[in-house]
Amino acid sequence: MNRIDYIRQEEKKYHDLCYEQYKLFEIGSWLYKPVKTVMDLMDNFEGQNNLQVLDLGSGVGRNSIPIAQKLRNTSGTVTCVDLLNSALTKLQTYSKEHDVFEVIKTEQAAIENYHIDSNAYDYIVAVSSLEHVKSEENFKNVLHSMKKGTKNGGINCLIINSNIQEIDLKTNEELEALIEINLPTEEHL
Repeated sequence: MNRIDYIRQEEKKYHDLCYEQYKLFEIGSWLYKPVKTVMDLMDNFEGQNNLQVLDLGSGVGRNSIPIAQKLRNTSGTVTCVDLLNSALTKLQTYSKEHDVFEVIKTEQAAIENYHIDSNAYDYIVAVSSLEHVKSEENFKNVLHSMKKGTKNGGINCLIINSNIQEIDLKTNEELEALIEINLPTEEHL
């Protein structure tokens, strides 16, 4: 098994376990609430109708469901892209529970393989997901696609993990971080 396949296998195990152990919006995990920056940026679209939002690496809907709640009754859509079918299945269930099923559209794909139509989105969100593309070249290509896919006056919200270190708590030994691309923070600035 190559490095990327191994990392994605381990990520799937972690996320599947997390999604089974913790319910969306319940205290106890990072699924408890949406990212403040993501929701704060939505205020820029106040009063607008037919907003098109893309959530790359949506998971079970931590950000996309609250966004969809703001878009309800405005003819807007949140397109949610994730590699894991298990996440998208839970997202569909949660979207029904939170009465936004009609606002949410799900697409199963690796982010680097997902085609973003030109000039299609008012708001593109990528929270802790772009570092999971297969290579730095894919990373740059996705950023370019996001730029092309954003409407004039639109917003991209990117939160990217960088300089990740994993340490064995028993031995204090540094381990290889299980992340596809682990760039220094300076390269993102």
